[in-house]
Amino acid sequence: MLIIAKGLEDYMLPCLNKKLLGFECMGCGMQRSIALIFNGKLIDAFFMYPAIYTLIVFFGFLIVNSFWNIKNSNKIIIILALTNVFIIVTNFIIKLYLK
Repeated sequence: MLIIAKGLEDYMLPCLNKKLLGFECMGCGMQRSIALIFNGKLIDAFFMYPAIYTLIVFFGFLIVNSFWNIKNSNKIIIILALTNVFIIVTNFIIKLYLK
């Protein structure tokens, strides 16, 4: 598994926002964070992109909900989506103004 994860780094897309405008976008770090998860570096993955674990929970819930009808799933999806948006925007603001 580690060999596959190390090979992922060769195929990562560059951030066009960072190249053209000079600052990171709200998704910067997500690819590297996923590669860190595959390498078993879970804490480093969080520091690279803090919303990675809540996004995994969000998309996992969407997949499970597509197969089984979960009670109050609309409310859960809204709460998870808003949580992700909050974390992503907060991380973006921190990266933008504190670096």
